[in-house]
Amino acid sequence: MLDKLIEWDERLFLHLNAYGIDWLDPIMFAITGTAIWIPMYLFIIYLTFKAYGKASIWILVGIGLAILLADQGTSGLMKPYFGRLRPCHDTRWEGQILNYRYCGGLYGFASSHASNAFAVATYFCLVFYKKIRGFGWLFLWAAIFSYTRIYLGVHYPGDVLIGALVGILSALIGFYLAIYLKNKINPKLYPN
Repeated sequence: MLDKLIEWDERLFLHLNAYGIDWLDPIMFAITGTAIWIPMYLFIIYLTFKAYGKASIWILVGIGLAILLADQGTSGLMKPYFGRLRPCHDTRWEGQILNYRYCGGLYGFASSHASNAFAVATYFCLVFYKKIRGFGWLFLWAAIFSYTRIYLGVHYPGDVLIGALVGILSALIGFYLAIYLKNKINPKLYPN
């Protein structure tokens, strides 16, 4: 069964990666980077402080925990444990796939980009659920951000899907752990 899932994952990757467009390659490469998203992150931090004041410190602790769990869960644990080559490192696909500019580390299961993006999307949807509506767009951002990894030939769809699930779980853990720590340390100093 696992072999069949891997085969389907590889077929889907080859299908999705086959639609590279020359003018789109540098755009997808820019989207997959970090620097382009700094203004969005700063805006979210601004909204956090505007909505929560002093309690924002606990929100930042929580997102830090979520990203730490998401990133280390994929990069530190899963990639070395499973040892699944990235498509761009797999010699079976030489000359068959689009790989624009770089390949990254040897292993790709699961995607840290997807994990971190979905952790951010989930976490801030939880944070702003009662204060500010309309943060569901973060899931669209996370999906596009994650798809660039397939487009650029550095991850299989399964890598991205499992990375997204790890990110969502990490966000839930980070969110509820931050609430627990806030309430344990001094609930009156930082009200909800």
